[in-house]
Amino acid sequence: MIEPLYAASLMIGVFVILLAMGAPIGLCIVIASCSTMMLVLPFDISMFATAQKMFSSLDSFALLAVPFFVLAGVIMNSGGIAIRLVNFAKLFTGKLPGALSYTNIAGNMMFGAISGSAIAASTSIGGVLVPMSAREGYDRGFASAVNIASAPTGMLIPPTTAFILYALASGGTSVAALFAGGLVAGVMWGVSCMVVTWVVAKRCHYTLTFALEKGMAWRVIKEALPSLLLIVIIVGGIVLGIFTAIEASAVAVVYTLFLTMVLYRTLKITDLPNILIQTTVMTGVIMFLLATSSAMSFSMAITDLPAALSKLILGISESKLVILLVITLFLLVIGAFMDIGPAILIFTPILLPIMLKLGVHPVHFGIIMIYNLAFGTITPPVGSGLYVGASVGKVKVEQVLKPLVPFYIAIIAMLLLITYVPETTLFLPRLLGVM
Repeated sequence: MIEPLYAASLMIGVFVILLAMGAPIGLCIVIASCSTMMLVLPFDISMFATAQKMFSSLDSFALLAVPFFVLAGVIMNSGGIAIRLVNFAKLFTGKLPGALSYTNIAGNMMFGAISGSAIAASTSIGGVLVPMSAREGYDRGFASAVNIASAPTGMLIPPTTAFILYALASGGTSVAALFAGGLVAGVMWGVSCMVVTWVVAKRCHYTLTFALEKGMAWRVIKEALPSLLLIVIIVGGIVLGIFTAIEASAVAVVYTLFLTMVLYRTLKITDLPNILIQTTVMTGVIMFLLATSSAMSFSMAITDLPAALSKLILGISESKLVILLVITLFLLVIGAFMDIGPAILIFTPILLPIMLKLGVHPVHFGIIMIYNLAFGTITPPVGSGLYVGASVGKVKVEQVLKPLVPFYIAIIAMLLLITYVPETTLFLPRLLGVM
């Protein structure tokens, strides 16, 4: 057996060099995997084993949920849902100091959950509210920071493909339990952002409030409620056992088509080809990353990397609290440099066995992992959500980093609470009887 440290050095070295050269991440993963595999197998066998592993990893009925949820998200993104959710959020935030910022947070939580994309939420909701906030005298850097900090909540609040990928990578963790726990974690993230907003809004005297016309509230509720029911139908259906995650994804597509083409009439039949093309491209990327990540997991297994890493981490300390902190810091760094999909697929098989040895429940670790990786998307130096949010707000990244600091602190405080007090997120799955 080859020395695991040597194998790890080669894999990481090849991966980082290719990534720095601008190669697509999928190719970086597969070439690094093949290079490592050739340490223990001949070239032809390495190529054959890699190809076989990539194809076999996609031979899973459970993966049907991915393209359906992606399609539902694309339909919602294209169907003019954002402004209805913004108006709905105003009903609850309109009389608070800094109402526009609260509306942005609530809008991101709702739209992100429906679309399953932090980038889509940041662009759709922030694209409306950040310019509006700037016109009303809000500091543009702060308004952009609010949008950036709250956008990843949609990666936790179900339905979200991140938990489905984790369920696959972890060997069948309950999707219903992950969805229920993720809902709590996402709400906690959003509330932490609202607390920071309240403090800043009071200090900076952001006092704009919304005055609703008579009868407007009911009209806003009627327009937004059908969209919000998607979350209730999908999560409720899975938790109550009415349908599986795969069936829920198909229901989501049918429901979103009904909303956008029949009820709201914001999409036409002629829009469907472009929507299907977008879905095909996005699904293809996800599936290719899934296949290459499986190849990397296989190459790590035959070079005994997971066992070596487990021994290294468990050797740092005998304290469960310390090891949890080490893994949390590790995932925060990974999240800043790598997209959430491949990060879940690569590191779940490595880290989950360590967590199980510590007595951490797979559902709890799944929530910790997704939370960490989601937070990484809005942190420098590479976090994609940070740069997209700055672009949406038409500000430089340097202008949003300072106002983002208190949000970072609040979000990390919630992360530590979730990590060290498992029942903060596990109580709901237990209450619903899905754990």
